[in-house]
Amino acid sequence: MLRNVAVPVLSPVPAFELGVACEVFGLSKTAPGLPRYDFAVCAERVAPLPTTSGFTVIPSHGLERLAAADLILVLGENPPVPPPPGALVSQLWAAARRGATVASLCTGTFVLAAAGLLDGRRATTHWMHAPLLARLYPEVTVEPDSLYVEDGPIFTSAGSAAAIDLCLHLIRREHGAEIANSVARQMVVPAHRSGGQSQYIEMALPEPGNPDDLAGVLEWAQQHLDEPITVDMLAARATMSPRSFARRFRQQMATTPAAWLSRQRVLLAERLLERGDQTIAAISARTGFGSPDTLRRHFARARGTTPEQYRRAFQLTGRTG
Repeated sequence: MLRNVAVPVLSPVPAFELGVACEVFGLSKTAPGLPRYDFAVCAERVAPLPTTSGFTVIPSHGLERLAAADLILVLGENPPVPPPPGALVSQLWAAARRGATVASLCTGTFVLAAAGLLDGRRATTHWMHAPLLARLYPEVTVEPDSLYVEDGPIFTSAGSAAAIDLCLHLIRREHGAEIANSVARQMVVPAHRSGGQSQYIEMALPEPGNPDDLAGVLEWAQQHLDEPITVDMLAARATMSPRSFARRFRQQMATTPAAWLSRQRVLLAERLLERGDQTIAAISARTGFGSPDTLRRHFARARGTTPEQYRRAFQLTGRTG
């Protein structure tokens, strides 16, 4: 039963993510029937800590307070981050072993990875830092598209606003959709956002100019998404063996070539759904999915909704401005 929530903080403390944790779990809700939690902010020392926004916070407890928590929310500064203190690592491992939930908000994923809690697990973080996470911790399966990832007792979330998504998911998982919706209503945020991080990524290609980069090959692929594209074809264009290409691709893009291609096709489908009135069959052909059923299957897996629902939601947003 989720009753006791603790947030260990390291210097500098990410102000937004701490605020999200406090808003969701640390404040008494005014509506009747909403859950209340025994909430604490913890650190190695109960002393002022600087935040990323210039002010200071004073933790209420030492790290020993984590031993009583049902849920531990881990925060992290912009990576690369220094190794977490041994006392925190010990508490996190003890929490996972006793069945508590351990979750990271945004770049707190790097703290969990450094502690070894993500070895052999799936995880996400802010899309900007996902390639670094994959490079530093190759034993972690990084899912750069996801807003949050659940793998056993360990949860990770993406960029800042995804911290809200994860916290609401944890409440929904524990107390049900009605309670989660009520909390979201009080916060004036969506109870659930469909889609993933890729809709917010500014550039889906590596920076050009590096003789080892893949930008040229991937730019070509984006221009030919309506055609069959194989890893062997991409490797040949990069003048590499398929194995070397796949390894280089994962290093630079934090995903596999097949997953990247699927994501680019979904992104193109989104743009076509947003901008015009082409049929689903025409969009499936233009994006290389071939059939409407295949498009719907990939779109639902990536966005948690159907192409038709996505089009209706976008048009509604466009009308309301």
